[in-house]
Amino acid sequence: MNDQSINRPVPRPTAWSKPYWDAAREKRLIIQHCNKCSTKIMNPKQYCPNCLSDDLGWSESAGRGTVYSYSIQKRSAASPFVDKVPYVVAVVRLDDGVQLLTNIIGERALSVQCGDTVRVAFEPIAGTDITLPVFELVH
Repeated sequence: MNDQSINRPVPRPTAWSKPYWDAAREKRLIIQHCNKCSTKIMNPKQYCPNCLSDDLGWSESAGRGTVYSYSIQKRSAASPFVDKVPYVVAVVRLDDGVQLLTNIIGERALSVQCGDTVRVAFEPIAGTDITLPVFELVH
């Protein structure tokens, strides 16, 4: 473990996002949904953004989707991410109907294109109990 990963910002689970982070640690991707109006929600929230209900639940995701947008970070000012350069930040649209900001990882990550098919992978953050859902290009 290098000193950069120790100072890396990490998500802080809340009462309503804890199930999401617990599932990620188990290498499962789950999506929040509203039990009242059926809206699918990403990122986890306390209330439905559509009807404001607090009657929310979770469903398993197959973890497949497409790249909607991306940026390849080729340089970095001094930051906890300097050891990750180059890296890909992307908006992935899941087949489940939600999208999320994430990273594309793997040996082909730098060849990413909009519309590429991706599948979820999981990346533990060293020195923490947080595991991030990230994505890999499907061959």
